[in-house]
Amino acid sequence: MKKSLLALAVLGAFSGAALAQSSVSIYGVVDAGISYTDNGNPAGESWGLDSGQQSGSRLGFKGVEDLGGGLSAIFTLESGFNLDNGQLGQNGRMFGRQAWVGLNGGFGTVKLGRQTTALYTALSEIDPFQIGLAGNTQRVFGYGLYAADPLSRADNTFTYATPVVSGFSGTVSYSFGEQTTFSEQRSIAAGAKYANGPLNVQVVYQKSNDAALTGQVETGLGLTAGTRADLTAALIGATYDFGMVKAHLAYADNKLEMLGAEVKDRNLLAGVSAPVGASGRVLASYILNDVKDLDEGKSHQYAIGYTHALSKRTNLYTSFSYTDNDAGVRVNNAFANGESVRLFNVGLRHLF
Repeated sequence: MKKSLLALAVLGAFSGAALAQSSVSIYGVVDAGISYTDNGNPAGESWGLDSGQQSGSRLGFKGVEDLGGGLSAIFTLESGFNLDNGQLGQNGRMFGRQAWVGLNGGFGTVKLGRQTTALYTALSEIDPFQIGLAGNTQRVFGYGLYAADPLSRADNTFTYATPVVSGFSGTVSYSFGEQTTFSEQRSIAAGAKYANGPLNVQVVYQKSNDAALTGQVETGLGLTAGTRADLTAALIGATYDFGMVKAHLAYADNKLEMLGAEVKDRNLLAGVSAPVGASGRVLASYILNDVKDLDEGKSHQYAIGYTHALSKRTNLYTSFSYTDNDAGVRVNNAFANGESVRLFNVGLRHLF
């Protein structure tokens, strides 16, 4: 009897250890609010209930298994969805936000699959609006291309990230085009980061071959539908937290090459964020998009916002932006070249 009890105790101990070595967690964001848009459409202004205005609504699964010797297997599956109508996001992909598996250890981290890019990660840390709300930097940087694949997320991607050493870390990635020509539709990227105390500095370079341009760029730059271009993006940015206020600054140099032609585009971000009382935070930014090869090719976005925490997981938000487009461009989904754009939203976000 005593031997049986001892055996059960030992078996239970080993079972508990095995369970402790492997875990899967479920997380997500539900975000919805009222939105207002005036983009110069002759049909008039529009009001609506939109999903993911501050952070994209999502459901995710993260897993880790301890393989011993400081090595662990990791994965993330993340599905975006529209809270206003229940449909899948990212053009109906089941795990369109992220879908990757990898290894983590003293050597760093390796990931394989669909992933957010180094540009996405860097901009989300630099932008005072964290690429959300009406001040979203992605809508403007690269004439809006930073919001689109493969500059936002990339398929078929191998990524290596170094360990953090005294605040320094780096990442490199290669995205396979999976075409008969090896270099066709591929992307390569590299990033470096220094985050220590109040200072966060980000530097990223990405080159994507034969990338499909978004509708906004096709219309605004006079390109035909279905145009593919080689995209090059170089970003440097930083934040510095002074305590009472945090300063945000970024500069990007972008280039589109297609059919022997070249379009250069440059961006500037200057912003601030600051706590208000124990629960609030105010956000403000100015962003310039300058298409160097176009006459009347500048766009200026001005934005202000406020978030108010109701708890650690739930907050209210509101924001407003105004985009002034020159006669040759239509950044931020303006109805026609030269039209200004006004965006307003107010909503509720819950993290779980």
